[in-house]
Amino acid sequence: MRRSHDVAELLSRARDGDPRAVARLVSLVEDGDPALPRIAAALAPHTGQAQVIGLTGSPGVGKSTTTNELVRALRAAGKRVGVLAVDPSSPFTGGAILGDRVRMQDHATDPGVYIRSMSSRGHLGGLSAATPQAVRVLEGAGCDVVLVETVGVGQAEVEVASLADTTLVLLAPGMGDAVQAVKAGILEIADVFVVNKADRDGADNTYRDIQGMIGLAERKAGEWRPQVIRAVAVRGEGLDDVVAAIEKHRRWMEEHGELRAGEPPQLLREVRRERRHEEDQPEDRLARRRRQRAQVIHEDHHRGDGGVERHRLDVAGHLLDRPVELPGRRVVHRVRERSRARREHAVPEPDHPLDLP
Repeated sequence: MRRSHDVAELLSRARDGDPRAVARLVSLVEDGDPALPRIAAALAPHTGQAQVIGLTGSPGVGKSTTTNELVRALRAAGKRVGVLAVDPSSPFTGGAILGDRVRMQDHATDPGVYIRSMSSRGHLGGLSAATPQAVRVLEGAGCDVVLVETVGVGQAEVEVASLADTTLVLLAPGMGDAVQAVKAGILEIADVFVVNKADRDGADNTYRDIQGMIGLAERKAGEWRPQVIRAVAVRGEGLDDVVAAIEKHRRWMEEHGELRAGEPPQLLREVRRERRHEEDQPEDRLARRRRQRAQVIHEDHHRGDGGVERHRLDVAGHLLDRPVELPGRRVVHRVRERSRARREHAVPEPDHPLDLP
């Protein structure tokens, strides 16, 4: 039997700096506790003010070491810092080492720093499914800055960009040539590139390749141009330049309306990115609709004999923003409009909801 939780008390203790209360709230979020709606409602008035910084990159580029040095710099500036470090879970056992925080032991006893390792629990994209709500918990706990470190990622895991205000993509020398640098994917989401381990051979080539890739992109007047910083995180070299680039990006967002008082900046940025994407990439929007066309909604309701009958509501091609009545249930469904794309491109309906191309 699940025990009840005094959400208001937990939040009050978390805002007073009690790490046990913060840990408990994050655990409730990770476990999908029934108290989650109350937790979200209690956190809402306290969120939207923290700066969320994402760190991503391939395995071994130095994300945890860089995170450790960023915490040091931010604490020197008097800021309260929260860290969420996501570790991959095993596809065979489901377990995770949760070892990222081993490299952050310098801050283990600092009351102004909260570090939490999270398992991805099989979630793709570089984060865990609970990471966005865990960020809200750390915001609600009074953190001025939240650092989100992803798992070691490949080319297509870019989910952190929709969560962070500023995304750092870490690179290391010798991990690709100029052709690799211009490929689509993770290199497109960076607000700041950090060429870590810059004391190694090939660092200048990596720096030059990234600068060349940035120069190929078309930008409107005043649009942000990603910064490229050399660093040796294990010795703390270049981290002041990284912090300066992060602050420069934040000032740019403020000047260009990407940050708005009282609104969660990462949510505003996500909405604006999606809006620009839909305006500039109609073909991608159509592809996304095609991928989503097999979405169906299942609802259970009880038969008179006490059994459970599974019903499928075929809502493809409609925008339902009204209650849908089912025997014994009242549910509100919202789905995307997809019929026009089908009519225009003659996309056939799948025989089974999971028969995706």
